[in-house]
Amino acid sequence: MTQQMPPEKLLVAMDEARLTDLRERIRRTRFPHDYANADWSYGTEGGYLRELAAYWADGFDWRAQEAKINRFDHYRVAIDGLPIHFIRAPGRGPKPMPLILSHGWPWTFWDLHAVIGPLSDPAAYGGDPADAFEVIVPSMPGFGFSTPLARTGVNFWTTADLWHRLMTDVLGFPRYAAQGGDWGALTTTQLGHKYASSLYGIHLSTVAPLSLFNHERPWDVTAGTLAPANLSESERSAFLAWQERIAAHVAVQILDPQTLAYAMHDSPVGLLAWLIERRRSWGDCRNGLEQAFDRDFLLTTASLYWLTDSFVTSARFYAEAARHRWQPSHERTPLVEAPTGLSQFTFDGTGGLGSGLQSQFNLVWERHHDRGGHFAPAEVPETIIADVRELFRPLR
Repeated sequence: MTQQMPPEKLLVAMDEARLTDLRERIRRTRFPHDYANADWSYGTEGGYLRELAAYWADGFDWRAQEAKINRFDHYRVAIDGLPIHFIRAPGRGPKPMPLILSHGWPWTFWDLHAVIGPLSDPAAYGGDPADAFEVIVPSMPGFGFSTPLARTGVNFWTTADLWHRLMTDVLGFPRYAAQGGDWGALTTTQLGHKYASSLYGIHLSTVAPLSLFNHERPWDVTAGTLAPANLSESERSAFLAWQERIAAHVAVQILDPQTLAYAMHDSPVGLLAWLIERRRSWGDCRNGLEQAFDRDFLLTTASLYWLTDSFVTSARFYAEAARHRWQPSHERTPLVEAPTGLSQFTFDGTGGLGSGLQSQFNLVWERHHDRGGHFAPAEVPETIIADVRELFRPLR
C-alpha cells in the first residue's frame, strides 16, 4: 500500500467569471409553458421557479454564503486515488468522540452545517461539554468538492470503505461514531455492518436495507414492496403516492444519468427545478417549501452543484449502486452489529423503505418525530443534535 498523503487545507473561493456566467445563464433561461400545475402535480411549478430563479440571478449573494462556508475548516485528501473533501471541527470537551456525518442526494455537506457547532462545542450552545464530538463532514464521492470523479464503481458501500480509511488511516481515530441520512444512511449502515468493531455506534435519520438495489429491477426501489391486499382506499392512495414521490428520479438516475446530465450541466434553472422538486416532495413542507428551507439555503445547494460541476457524478451514484450490487461482509446476526439508533420522521417523503428492518440492527435506541422530514439535519437540526447526544451518551 502506498503511503497516505496528509490532507491539505481548502479555501472555498469560486472564480468570479463562473458566477457571472451563472447569472447570465439564469437570465437567458427559456421557460416552458406551465399550466394547471399550481399543486406541482406535473412537476416543479413554473411561477415559483421563475421567482426563485430571478432572485438567484439578481438577489442571491454567493459571496456571503461562501463566507459562511469558510467559517469551517475545510480539507481535501486523495484516498485510493479519489479526491475527498471534508470539514473538520475539533471537539471542545473533556473527551470528544470522533463522529463522521454523511449526507445524501440532493443534499450537500451544507445540509449538515447547523449541527456541526452544537455537536463539536456543546458548551457554546448551552449544552454539556461532556457531549462533545470531533465532527468530520465529508462530501460524498462525486459530490461538491469531492470531485472530479473519473472512476466507475463508486457507490454507497464502497464509500464506507473510504470513510473508514479517512477516519482511521488519515485522521488516526482507532474508534469513531457515524451518522447519516439518505445515501449517507446506507453508507453509515454499511460501516455498522462491515466495521462494527471500530465503531462506538451509528445513528440513522433515514433507514433502508443494504440490499435495496439487489433485484432484477433496481431502478424501481419499491419493486419488492407491494401494497397489502387489505388496505383501505385511503391507505392504498397513500401507498401509491409514496411510490410516486421516489420513483422518477431513481429510475432515470440509474438508467440514464449521463443523458439527464447534459441538460442539468447546461441549464442552472433546469438543475434548480430538479433539486427543489425533491426537497418539496421529501421534506416536511406542509407549510410550504420555504418554511422548511429558506431560499438562500436552496440556492446555496444549487450553486454548489453548479459551481463544482458535480450533478453528473452525483447522479451516477445511483447507477453505480445498481451496477455493483452490495454483498454482505459476514453472515452473523444482526446484520448490523454496531449499536444503532434510529430517528424516524413521520413526514419523510421517502418513508416506507425502512419498514420492518429493526431486526437487522443491534438496535439500542429509537425515536419518532412528527416534525421534520427526509432532510432532518437541515430542517430540524435541534432534533438531530439532541438525538445524537442522547444515543451516544451511554456509548462513550
